[in-house]
Amino acid sequence: MATGLSLHVGLNEVDPARYEGWAGTLVACENDAHDMARIAGTAGFETTVLLTPEGTVANVTSVLGEAASRLGAGDILLFTYSGHGGQVPDESGTDDEPDALDETLVLYDRQFLDDEVQQTFRAFADGVRIVALFDCCHSGSSIEIPGVTDGDRGRYLPEPQQRQLYDRDRGFLEELRRSLAKDAAEKGADPAALLLSACQDNQTASDGDVNGAFTAALLEAWDGGAFKGGYRDFHRAIQRRLPPTQSPNLYLTGSPGPDFVDQRPFTV
Repeated sequence: MATGLSLHVGLNEVDPARYEGWAGTLVACENDAHDMARIAGTAGFETTVLLTPEGTVANVTSVLGEAASRLGAGDILLFTYSGHGGQVPDESGTDDEPDALDETLVLYDRQFLDDEVQQTFRAFADGVRIVALFDCCHSGSSIEIPGVTDGDRGRYLPEPQQRQLYDRDRGFLEELRRSLAKDAAEKGADPAALLLSACQDNQTASDGDVNGAFTAALLEAWDGGAFKGGYRDFHRAIQRRLPPTQSPNLYLTGSPGPDFVDQRPFTV
C-alpha cells in the first residue's frame, strides 16, 4: 500500500527583521494551509502544517528531507504553500529562466529559490510522485521554479523590497546558486513532479478574507471530494473559477507518466 506524506505551509506575515522592516501581512494563508491539510488528511496523507513563524527555510527543508528518507517508488509527496511569492535576477549564466528571473517562495526568514525547491525534490527516490500546489504570486514555474488594483491584496513581495533585499543578499545568492548548480550536475535529471500554481510568473495572486483566490477556487472545484478526473481536468476546473487576470498554471518537470498525471488529485 502506498504512503502519502504532505507538508502545508501558510504564512500570514514574514519576519520584518529579515525583510528590512517589511512584514508582508496577509489574511488567508494560514486558513489555506489548514484547508489543504484537511483535504490531505481525509485522503489518507500523514500531514504536517507549518504556520507563519514556523515557516522557515530550515523547517521546510527538514520536513521535506525527512519525507525523502521515508518515501519510495509508488509513494507520494504533497507540498502546498500559501504566502508571498517573489523574484530575483537570475545571474547564473544558465538559460533555465526565460524571463531572467528566479521565482521564490517568501518564507518567514528568507526567500527560497525555485532552484532550491528543485534541490529538495531531487532528494526523493525515483518513482515517488511529487505534487506541489502554490498559492502565491509569480508561481507559474516555481519548481524549476498586471498590476493589482487598489483594495486588492496581492501575494507578492513589492518590487522596491525585492531590489533592496537583492542588493543586500547578492553575495549569498551567488554562492547559493553555485552550490545548487553543483548539486544539480551531480544528481542529473530533474525529478518527476507536478506543480499546480495560482498564476503565471508575470501575474499576481489575490489574498482573500477566508482563502486566497486560488485556494478558494480549488476548494470549490474539489467540492468536498466529489470532483472526478485527473490533474489536467482539475486545473481547468480551477481556471474556470478564477478571473482572467489570474491564470493558474499546470507545470511538469522530469517525466511524470500519464498514470500519475491522469490520477484523481490527492490519490495516495
